[in-house]
Amino acid sequence: MQARLNYFQAGSAGPKAMIAFNTAMEGLGIDKALLHLIKLRASQINGCAFCIAMHTKEARADGEDQRRLDLLQSWHETTLFTEAEEAALAWTEALTRLADTHAPDDVYARLAAAFSEKECVDITTAIVAINGWNRFAVGFRAVPQA
Repeated sequence: MQARLNYFQAGSAGPKAMIAFNTAMEGLGIDKALLHLIKLRASQINGCAFCIAMHTKEARADGEDQRRLDLLQSWHETTLFTEAEEAALAWTEALTRLADTHAPDDVYARLAAAFSEKECVDITTAIVAINGWNRFAVGFRAVPQA
């Protein structure tokens, strides 16, 4: 696959704004391991090979267990994730598949039971950010680094 264009070099302020948004999101205080899971799961759903490769590498470098990474796509069939992680992953899936799910009340209730209001907003911000990056990378065919 060949990239359609380098969106960082196209002269648009959009990617720069996304970087600023991403930098702000990184400073929200979300647990780093949870943030990796959110980014990776949304990227799996969106079929973003570039982001899957990047976030898998980052998670592994930060000490994430390979078995959890291997089974993340089927997290609901394992006992490898905490209740809070499962709540965040369910919310990630609901918001990433928004047209199909419409963010169900039961999924939100599970999130709200596991996290504070601030944390719910912070997790949602992380989901918004990774979905934006996925659309850049998939849309412009960003090629995963070797």
